[in-house]
Order: sequence, then structure tokens, then C-alpha cells
Amino acid sequence: MYSQSAGPAPVPSLIQAKAQASTVFLAKVFNWMAIGLALTGFTAFITVNSQTMLQIIFGNKMVLYGLMFGELGMVIYLSARIQKISAQTATALFLAYSVLNGVTLSVILLMYTMASVAATFFVTAGMFGSMAVYGYVTKKDLSGMGSFMFMGLVGMIIASVVNIFLGSSMMSWLISGIGVIVFTGLTAYDVQKITKIGAMGIMEQGEAAIRKTAIMGALSLYLDFINLFLSLLQFMGNRK
Repeated sequence: MYSQSAGPAPVPSLIQAKAQASTVFLAKVFNWMAIGLALTGFTAFITVNSQTMLQIIFGNKMVLYGLMFGELGMVIYLSARIQKISAQTATALFLAYSVLNGVTLSVILLMYTMASVAATFFVTAGMFGSMAVYGYVTKKDLSGMGSFMFMGLVGMIIASVVNIFLGSSMMSWLISGIGVIVFTGLTAYDVQKITKIGAMGIMEQGEAAIRKTAIMGALSLYLDFINLFLSLLQFMGNRK
């Protein structure tokens, strides 16, 4: 009678290994995104409850514009220099951006009721989550949709600049409606893009490279979420 000893555990297939790597990397990205959103929300709450900070920020338009341009500069610098800066610098810039965004977005808590802000946040989370799952599981290549949504984003920016001079409430509603579509689509596209990056061997690189790539992915999803929230707030928000 012969006994058969247990052989070594089966080696996962290449497809399984890639799927696991992309899942682990995507989790890192969402963790950083969640940290960014939490910082933004906490900073907005602290700011709106401090009369001194409100006076400094909103009592002088130059300070407010300076903060807004500072945020824009951070995003541009981070995107352009991500390969050359250290992982610690990339992380610090992302966190600083989240804090600054919380300061400038605190005006939302002054303009809208807390109930409508909370309701809009949960609707945004539901839409964002649904499109994130779609982007993760779909086998369809979303590159074409991503390019189309980016064109829509450029159009939104141009229309927003024009509307600064026109002051049209109808155009503002139209821009917000387009924004809901654009950032919903970009969410699915960005999640699929991040998933592909995770499957392309990023987890085999050094910790610094993983951190920097995860930070850039988190920034993309963070911006998708914030802008989707702001677009929906135009329709769902109740002004004080």
C-alpha cells in the first residue's frame, strides 16, 4: 500500500497574482483618499467654528484667492514633479492640499444647511462607490469614455470662467449638471486605470514608488469625489 504525501501548495496563476496585486494597490489608494477626505471635512468644521479664521479667510478676498491659487499650484506641482520628489514630499503635499481645500470649502457649511450637506455627501458616496465598483469589475476598456469625460471637463472649466462675467444662474445649473455626468464617468475610468497600474507590477517596486503612485491615484479619486459632491450640492443643497 502506497501513501501519497501532500505536494507543495499550488502556485497562483499569473492572472490571480495580478488581480491580487491590483486589489492590494487599490486598497492603498482608497486609504489615502479616505485620509484626504477626512482631513478636508475636519478642517472645514474647525474653520467654520472659528470666527478668527473666518475673518482672516473671507474678510479679505486676496487671502481667499491666494489659498485657491495655492491649491491649484500644489496639484500642478505634484502632477508634474511626482517622479522627482520623494515619497514623503508627495505625501505632505497631498495632505496639505486636503487641509487647504477644507479651509476654502468651509464656506459650504456657511451657505447650506447641515442636513442638506450631509444628505448630498451620502448620495455622492453612493454614486461614487457604485461607479468605483463598475470601474473595478468591468471588462470594457473605459479609455474612450475617459477621453470624452476629460473633454467635458475642459468645457466645464471654460464655461465656468465665462460665467464669472455673465453671472447666469441657468448656466451655473447647466455646468453643475454636466459636472455630475463628467465626474461620475471619471470615477469609473480612474478606478480602472488605477487597477491596471496595480496589475502592471507596481507592487514589485520599492516602497517609495508604491507610495508616490498611490498618492497620485488618491488625488485623482479625491478630486472626482469632491467635484461630484459640489456638483450635486447645486441641486440638493438648501441654502440658509
